[in-house]
Amino acid sequence: MTDVRHDLRDQVSHITLDRPESLNALTPGMRDRLIGLLEEASADPGVRAVVLTGTGRGFCAGADLRGGSVGERLPGDVARTLRLGAQRLIAAVLDCEKPVIAAVNGTAAGLGAHLVFACDLILAAESARFIEVFVRRGLVPDGGGAYLLPRLIGPHRAKELMFFGDAVSAADAERLGLVNLVVPDGDLEKTAREWATRLAAGPTRSLALTKQLVNASLDADRATAFAAEAAAQEINMVTEDAREGLWAFVERRGAEFRGR
Repeated sequence: MTDVRHDLRDQVSHITLDRPESLNALTPGMRDRLIGLLEEASADPGVRAVVLTGTGRGFCAGADLRGGSVGERLPGDVARTLRLGAQRLIAAVLDCEKPVIAAVNGTAAGLGAHLVFACDLILAAESARFIEVFVRRGLVPDGGGAYLLPRLIGPHRAKELMFFGDAVSAADAERLGLVNLVVPDGDLEKTAREWATRLAAGPTRSLALTKQLVNASLDADRATAFAAEAAAQEINMVTEDAREGLWAFVERRGAEFRGR
């Protein structure tokens, strides 16, 4: 699949959407390839971080609708397609056991924006834009947008973006809390590489459990969150990295984590 490039360098899985002529709009094949790469990264102990980016002027313009049908549908067709497609892609990011960085090089619209918002850390080039484009087409937001956005910026701001469908600049996205950091276009790749290198040198299992706790906390009451925290601590304390971190503290030296 040439529309999605992948390489593994220094324990970081680099995934690049490479269909610039369409602003990297996702075909079903590209979507399935992304899901497979994220699932592989999650399961591979040799991968300790993931970077997701695009080529050209766009990060991802959303799902490629040009090949879709607007003809007769049977009841259940749309829900099934959504469940096995866009929702499965967003779940693959949220469920990946490695930290996922989005390096947003340009426009992220529709499902492309939600793909970004599902990531753990978001870097945006100054030229990046985010568009909840669904309302412009008379559609309901999909790909987990109505789940993700209120949790990032609150319900009123989420409704504003989804009701009007206006483009949000990188600077405004940073102000709203949609992205972690905005950098000059020429610094995006370097900054993503620096962040990924730091994550890849970290305690990988601890990061996985931390990600799981934070994501689950948004839907949990205090008792459930505290029980999950205790279980995560129990699991993590038997890892090699936890032992290394504690010994490094006792011995007053820097910890050397191996992701085990």
